[in-house]
Amino acid sequence: MRQLLARRSVITAVALGLALATSPAVAEAAAKPNTNAAVKVDLTVQGPDGLLFKGKIKTKGHDVTTTTGGTHKCNGTNGGANPSKVPTPTAALDDAARKKGFTWDGTWYASFDDFSVDTIKNVSGGGSAYWSIAVNGTPTPVGGCQFKIKAGDQVSFTWTSF
Repeated sequence: MRQLLARRSVITAVALGLALATSPAVAEAAAKPNTNAAVKVDLTVQGPDGLLFKGKIKTKGHDVTTTTGGTHKCNGTNGGANPSKVPTPTAALDDAARKKGFTWDGTWYASFDDFSVDTIKNVSGGGSAYWSIAVNGTPTPVGGCQFKIKAGDQVSFTWTSF
């Protein structure tokens, strides 16, 4: 009888120990936030002759299609910049273009795993200018499909001459 009770005690203790050891992992997994939740940002597109677009845009990281570049992911995981999908400046530009009825185009560079924005609203950088990307007044240190934006950010694409 003592052996039976001892055996039941050991089995109960092992089961309880396993349950306690695995419960923090379950709780941690359930608490993980959605890193690609849609955010609302202020987007400005400034051309050489003035403002081309200004407005609030709700966006999240997604696949982007351009005439020149084709379809590619633009969700912050590009180039390993972020471990999970996040909203990005170029995704915000793409959403604004689709929702507000203007066009943009960009070349895809596989070596950078990102687009180069070439034309917005038929305004091209050409050989003497380019479209620079800034968030909250600071140029992005990585491409527009790699940089994570947050709700309330000021995202700007500015025609910049060399």
